[in-house]
Amino acid sequence: MISARNPMQPGGWGRALETTGAWLLALLWILPLAYAFWTAFHPPEFSTRFELLAPLTLQNFANAWAAAPFARYFINTMVLVALILAAQLVLCTLAAYAFARYNFFGRDVLFMLVLVQLMVMPDVLIVENYRSMAALDLTDTILAIGLPYMASAFGIFLLRQTFKTVPRELDDAARVEGASSLQVLWKVYVPLARPVYVAFGLVSVSHHWNNFLWPLIVTNSVNSRPLTVGLQVFSSTDQGIDWSIITAATLMTSGPLLVAFLLFQRQFVQSFMRAGIR
Repeated sequence: MISARNPMQPGGWGRALETTGAWLLALLWILPLAYAFWTAFHPPEFSTRFELLAPLTLQNFANAWAAAPFARYFINTMVLVALILAAQLVLCTLAAYAFARYNFFGRDVLFMLVLVQLMVMPDVLIVENYRSMAALDLTDTILAIGLPYMASAFGIFLLRQTFKTVPRELDDAARVEGASSLQVLWKVYVPLARPVYVAFGLVSVSHHWNNFLWPLIVTNSVNSRPLTVGLQVFSSTDQGIDWSIITAATLMTSGPLLVAFLLFQRQFVQSFMRAGIR
């Protein structure tokens, strides 16, 4: 007969401490978000005090939307993440397929160079990237923000490991049917790696939606600023600090990612479980 675990049994206190620690970390993580929700949906006089019957309002969102060109920032950000993700999917797929299925001179050396890129922080290359964008006369453009990230070493590595698990028999069968190399890639490898594409796409969109330092350096006008830079300019102390409006603007900029995660969290977790490196 199996009985419930008693906290006094060996390992019981350890499990209880782990559960308590997990709840405390979750509480610490959600407190800033809870404060942002409270402040954004209540009048400014309630931003520093909690009253259960405080009136709700959407005026903070209206004031924030009118105070800065957030519509333009949203368009810039969506164009940016779509451009980067499309380029990454194409380039990473072709590179991963070549590394996984073709034997050519220097293949292992080139792949090692790709892995080296994983060890280099993007911030280290900011000066050189800016020089390159200036030489190409691309500064203050959306293309300049996305160009340094269009070849992802992480994406190449992840897809290569996935493609190497595809049985050779499927590849050979497709070629016997007369399929070309690109047709084999499109009809055999890409469908089998769909969970990996979903996982990588979610990570890529989340990262570049929230990227701040490089867009801040390479842009200087409303026409190219993404949401992160626009929010920083909006919340600068030169315009005064109104926490109700600032938190409302913060929720507007992070809202799409938060809603997407809440809607697709099951697919998000399952994709990463299936995309484990084999």
